[in-house]
Amino acid sequence: MNMMSGWLEHPTMENLRQESAIRQFCAARVEEQGEWDDGEEFMEIWSSLDFSSDPSDADDQLVDTFLNEREINGDDDDQLFQQDDDHTPSPTPTTNVVDEGLELVHLLLACAEAVGCRDAHLARTILSQIWARVSPWGDSLQRVSQWFAMGLNSRLNVNPNGSLVTREEKSEGFNLLHQTTPFVAFGFMAANSAICEAAREKDCLHIIDLGMDHNLQWPSIIHTLSSRPQGPPKTIRFTAIIGGDPVTELENSMRKLCEEGAALGISWMEYNLVREQVSPSTLSREKLGLRKEEAVFVNSIMQLHKHVKESRGSLKTILQAIKKLSPALVTVVEQDANHNGPFFLGRFLESLHYYSAIFDSLDATLPRNSLERMKIEKAHLAEEIHNVVAYEGSDRVERHQRADQWRRQLGRAGFQLQVVGINCLSEAKMLVSGYGCDGYTVATEKGCLQLGWKGRPIMLASAWHLNKLQTPSS
Repeated sequence: MNMMSGWLEHPTMENLRQESAIRQFCAARVEEQGEWDDGEEFMEIWSSLDFSSDPSDADDQLVDTFLNEREINGDDDDQLFQQDDDHTPSPTPTTNVVDEGLELVHLLLACAEAVGCRDAHLARTILSQIWARVSPWGDSLQRVSQWFAMGLNSRLNVNPNGSLVTREEKSEGFNLLHQTTPFVAFGFMAANSAICEAAREKDCLHIIDLGMDHNLQWPSIIHTLSSRPQGPPKTIRFTAIIGGDPVTELENSMRKLCEEGAALGISWMEYNLVREQVSPSTLSREKLGLRKEEAVFVNSIMQLHKHVKESRGSLKTILQAIKKLSPALVTVVEQDANHNGPFFLGRFLESLHYYSAIFDSLDATLPRNSLERMKIEKAHLAEEIHNVVAYEGSDRVERHQRADQWRRQLGRAGFQLQVVGINCLSEAKMLVSGYGCDGYTVATEKGCLQLGWKGRPIMLASAWHLNKLQTPSS
């Protein structure tokens, strides 16, 4: 405890780095204390620190404070929170919610640094302080901090724990996220809009869905395609690369989708489930059964980031394999965040900002005691947080990247960005407005479509076609 107290009381270069992160995360502190007296000296220190692999990320706007929200709604929070863990005592009510939040963020960053330095004793000492300040029923900062603390605790173990939830719970959490927020539906809408635009004059379509484990995206596109002025396509084939044994629910839903397509006037619809992981060998014309008359569309919803490795070789080979399919269009939807920097502390800080914004958005949509909110956070968001924080090497698959990084990698692979049209932008704004929450923002970002929360980028949607000016890859 003395080590931690000394860390908090005596500023060092590391303290200054974390103090800056806290001040950007918690705008209320700036209002309380005013600007730094030695601002120029501090900014010089801050700018010299490399937090990620992309220097431009230092200029990204960080998430708005939650502590201001807590000040506004503080009267409702002056109560003991119900706990579901024996080792997590209920925090006592406090009159200074700003200082409480600042202390929690400070402890998280101190613990992350201790973990990064492999000081297990100090990290566990700080974790014991964090457990008393987090709650699954608390405000967004308390809730997101709980999952980051669990990730840090897991990282301390030689063999981090595996998944925290079952496959069924993951599916339920994802479905609830789709129902209650626009983050998932935004990607589906943007991808479907781009596919329908590119398929306007096509009669035979083959849609290849990477990593498909649900059928939430496709019913709407069937209705849109069937209502084209020139009539519905003659044939639509779906090939889903599912990575393992199919879920009965997925097979049933795809079967019903084909029946619905026939009722809407599509002469032939079929689906095929490929029980293999996405790989260059899976993405071959022979394996996918491509036909000469088909227009091929490759759809990736939050999948390609799983192939971003530290060597960056894996994603390159996947993109090269996709290019050899000569697709009419490739749709890519990803989390717009840099969670793949070379340094753990930088990744931790970036992911804390990112997921805090998402947890804050859930507060604006669902009540504090909502079981649906808890399922979303535990079964979906916490799984991603756990992977980003606790794992390294091939086990760390949640390697999200920013828009500029995706543009570079897809461009190098021989793809050209198809700029988002005004119709797609209008559709996205209409979709988001239907959720009745003012915090969501929709914008175009260098030809891509971006969904954010209070100005913080959350999701990115883009469409790509082959760059005809580049020579074919071997």
